[in-house]
Amino acid sequence: MIRALLAALAVLAVPGAAAAQTVAIIHARALPVASAPVDDATIIIDRDHIRSVVAHGTVPAGARVIDASGRIVTPGLIGAATQLGLVEVTSGPLGPAFDVQYAINANSALLPVARADGVTRAMTYPGGAATAPFSGMGAVLRLVPEGDILETPRAAMFVAIGNTSQAGAGGSRAAQWVLLRNALEEARRFAAAPRAVGPRDQLLSRPDVEALGGVIAGRMPLAIQADRESDIRQAIRLAADEKVRVVILGGAEAWHAASDLAAASIPVILDPETDLPQTFDALGARLDNAALLAKAGVTIAFSVSGNGLYLSYDAGIDMREGAGIAVANGLPYADGLKAMTAGPARIWGLANAGTLAPGADADIVIWDGDPLEPASAPVTVFVKGVEAPLGTRQTALRDRYAPGRANDPLPPPYR
Repeated sequence: MIRALLAALAVLAVPGAAAAQTVAIIHARALPVASAPVDDATIIIDRDHIRSVVAHGTVPAGARVIDASGRIVTPGLIGAATQLGLVEVTSGPLGPAFDVQYAINANSALLPVARADGVTRAMTYPGGAATAPFSGMGAVLRLVPEGDILETPRAAMFVAIGNTSQAGAGGSRAAQWVLLRNALEEARRFAAAPRAVGPRDQLLSRPDVEALGGVIAGRMPLAIQADRESDIRQAIRLAADEKVRVVILGGAEAWHAASDLAAASIPVILDPETDLPQTFDALGARLDNAALLAKAGVTIAFSVSGNGLYLSYDAGIDMREGAGIAVANGLPYADGLKAMTAGPARIWGLANAGTLAPGADADIVIWDGDPLEPASAPVTVFVKGVEAPLGTRQTALRDRYAPGRANDPLPPPYR
């Protein structure tokens, strides 16, 4: 009896946990992503997971009922490659060991903006590190309104190859690949025979070589930021030679190697708005890149950069705009939605995310229009089965300075 009481009190002590309940979303046009659309769907949320998605389904006794009135309902969107929650610009002396989990800012004003636009999870990754060609380790965030947003630390190792990172390798593209292969080799030697101090000719420090252990063991994907076809083909060779899981980030010219990427099961996180080259690496950029990759069978996801701005600010709405552009340029609509949900879930190993299906995580968005249309917006967002507030600092400022409301204080936490 006492144990049960303590367990109940512990649940109430967790922010937002008390709000989790059985919810029935009725009269929805459900887009489950992994299966065909369901009209007039009843979606049952049982605490933090989805119990069922059934046309004309029955509502459990005592459930809270939300009438979607025919609106589109999708899984929560997943930012495949963002910098949400990060403010760091340098990593000190670290390379692969640079780990963003220790500096995630759960109070960033940009997190509510992303969540209010339907983003419920995001991979956040570092912009660079001191040891070329590494950027460091990224983490998966769960954008809960309260509590710890860090879901999966050390979720991927990021590497940057090409014009933007050549300076750290002495200005040589070839040197970037040599350094990367050497780093993996040093990590293998260390894993086989750990030691207190490395040999004098070892390039990586002990923290850096230890950090690569997850990559060589297959637990952590190696995300290679590259645009040029030759670099993408080098990444394919690296995956085969080193037996590591590779993800391409950027991939402006990935369409050139679409069939080889598909054969190697290497996914691509691309920017569907890239049509003009920002560097010589992206001379082959084209707006139907996503369509060509998907047609070849490559798993794709979206990350719209906007010269880095949209990796954090308006990360959700710009990702949706990019998906719409990809669909306008030949990508099937279902694949456009998948690239913001099930695609990134598959890439980053999020087993129960990115779909509306029994047993899936209850991250759900009800939209007021087409989610691939940037003029649309969520009317309701659930994260972990709890309805999240849609207010942001921007809406708070709007309400404060709207006519007739000049004396209203900003609501917490924006005072």
